[in-house]
Amino acid sequence: MNMFTEVVPGTAELSLSQHGRFSGFRSEIMMDLAVALLRLLPPEPAHHTTVWLASNFGYFLPRAKEDDPRLGIEVLGHRFANPIGLAAGFDKNASAYHALFKMGFGHIECGTVTPYPQKGNPGTRILRLREDSAVLNRMGFNNDGMEVVASRLFRHIHDGIIGINIGANRDSGDRIDDYRAAFTLLAPLAGYVAVNVSSPNTPRLRKLQSCEALHVLLETLVKARGDMKVPLLLKIAPDLEEAELDDIAAEVAAAGIEGLIVSNTTEARPSSLKSPRSGESGGLSGTPLFRMSTDVLRGMRVRLGPKYILIGVGGVNSGATAYEKIRAGASLVQIYTALIYHGPGLVARIKRDLLAYLERDGFSCIADAVGADVKP
Repeated sequence: MNMFTEVVPGTAELSLSQHGRFSGFRSEIMMDLAVALLRLLPPEPAHHTTVWLASNFGYFLPRAKEDDPRLGIEVLGHRFANPIGLAAGFDKNASAYHALFKMGFGHIECGTVTPYPQKGNPGTRILRLREDSAVLNRMGFNNDGMEVVASRLFRHIHDGIIGINIGANRDSGDRIDDYRAAFTLLAPLAGYVAVNVSSPNTPRLRKLQSCEALHVLLETLVKARGDMKVPLLLKIAPDLEEAELDDIAAEVAAAGIEGLIVSNTTEARPSSLKSPRSGESGGLSGTPLFRMSTDVLRGMRVRLGPKYILIGVGGVNSGATAYEKIRAGASLVQIYTALIYHGPGLVARIKRDLLAYLERDGFSCIADAVGADVKP
C-alpha cells in the first residue's frame, strides 16, 4: 500500500525520497496487520474488539514519536501538536483515548454522549462498502451516558486534547435540555465540546439545524457555558441547501460560538457507488463523502471568514486529502473510516505527507496553509 501516490489535483506527485528517513515503519506495519486481522470479523464486533483491546492493553503500545513543530497549531485556546484527530464515533464512551493518543493523534473526539445511556438502533448497524472505501452507519447514539463518560474522563490524565461530542436521547421530551445537561456535566472535562445536531440516525434530530431551533439551542448552551472557557463547535450535515448554510453561518456568528465541524455523514447516495448494499439506510462516510464535505467546508469558510475555527471531516484517507481540507479552510482534520481500510499507520503517513506539502508550497507551518485556497 503506497500512500504517496495520492496527489492534490493539479500538483506533482510526491515521492518517498521527499520525506526523508522513516523511523516508525515497523510499529505502523504491526498495527496495520492487527487491523487487517480484525477486518475478518463483522464490522460491529470488530469495532468493539478494537476498543476493548485499546482499553485493556493500550499500556503496551509504543508511543508515537514527537511531532515536528511545523505540524503544531494554536486554536480553540490550545496548542495541538498536529492537526490530525480521531472523529467521534470510535471512542464513544471515552474508554480507550489514553491508548489511541499513542497512535499519534493531535486530538480525539469522544462520543456522541447523551444524558442517559441508550442502546441505539436494533439490527445490523454498520456495513462496510469495500468497493467504495466507505461505511454505512446506523448506530443511533449508542453510549453509556454522560455520568459514566464523565467518570472515565475524570480518572485519566489526558495525553492530548479531548473533544466531547454531545447529543440528545432518542426518546427525550426536551432535546434542547438534553444538550444543556450533557454540556453542563461534560464541558469542564473537555478541550472543546461538539454539538451534534446532524446525525441522520436519530429521527428528527437534523431539524435542530433549522434557523429557529438552532437559535434556541445555541443560546441555551452559551448561557450554560457562562464564564467557562470551553470552546463550542457545531457539527453540521453535508446535505444542506445553500440557504440553510447561510442561516447556520448567521446563527453561529450571532451566538458567539467558536466554529463548526464540517461534516457529519451523508444521507445522499452518489451515483459512483459500486457496493451492492450502498442503497441501504444509514449515514455514508468514507471516500465518497470527501468532495461533498470539502465543498461545504470551503463554503462555510467563505461565509464565516478566518475568525471562526473549522474542523474538516469526511473522506480523509491520505496526506493529500487532509491537505486539501486544510487549504479549504480547516484548522484541524479528523479521520475515522479510512482507518478501517488503511490501518492506524495512516496517521503517521498523513503527517509525513503534510510536512512534504508544506515544504513544497513554501509554508513554514500548518497555520500558514489554512484557507490558502479560499478567496477573501
